Amino acid sequence: MSDAENLPAAFASIVEDFNAVSSRDRIQMLLDFSQTLPELPERFADHPELLEGVPECQSPIFLTTEVEGAGHDAVVHLYFSAPMEAPTTRGFAGILHEGLDGLTAREVLAIPADVSHRLGLAEAISPLRLRGMAGMLGRIKRQVREKSAA
Repeated sequence: MSDAENLPAAFASIVEDFNAVSSRDRIQMLLDFSQTLPELPERFADHPELLEGVPECQSPIFLTTEVEGAGHDAVVHLYFSAPMEAPTTRGFAGILHEGLDGLTAREVLAIPADVSHRLGLAEAISPLRLRGMAGMLGRIKRQVREKSAA
């Protein structure tokens, strides 16, 4: 089984890209993702209390999801707030945003918990930092479950 197997196309492409390069280049790709993380829309930027913190991350990061519709076919949108001074954390958020935003609730909930390890960053990033990405994914999935059931 390849690392990209059982992933939606956008996320599979990211995993394949990371695994096609050296460990050093993976770090640069992660930093590149930190630059592509979209800014928060005003409705969240002006109301940070609407975002959930992710204490597993070494840097302060907050996120929220919006779900259009109900049930498994509801469309998921992700929003993150992470400081520019935390490029690793922002990079993980950027990967999750690019790989998951716009998917259905069913697709997001089917993302395997080990997806952060499939990026091949374990030899270059500390386990504590990888745990932060897993924490983000766990909160995203919980919010999607709650909001798509409503």
